[in-house]
Amino acid sequence: MKKFLAIYIGTAEAFEKSNWNARPEAQRQQIEQEGMRAWGEWAAKHQKSILVQGGPLGKTKRISSKGISDIKNNMTGYVLIQAESHEAAARLFDNHPHFAIFPGDSVEVMECTSIPGM
Repeated sequence: MKKFLAIYIGTAEAFEKSNWNARPEAQRQQIEQEGMRAWGEWAAKHQKSILVQGGPLGKTKRISSKGISDIKNNMTGYVLIQAESHEAAARLFDNHPHFAIFPGDSVEVMECTSIPGM
């Protein structure tokens, strides 16, 4: 089995397109409850593939030769999974609640490869 990092992506455009803030608070709460239930069902269905459940991501700092700075990106969460192939890993996220119920944009899946020479 190969390991993969899946990053949940949330863009301002996807959030605006969902009209999330235009919905009444009670409706947003209902959708949140429905989404969390569906997310839990997704996790239960794929529990053998999930290595680290992960979770939401907070604010980001960039560290470089120029120092440390605050930045913004579109990553909203992560999960570490295992699958036979990249395609199989990607298929785990078909119709995922992140974008099927919540106003998330997408999920990006990348293989965790070995460090060369180690």
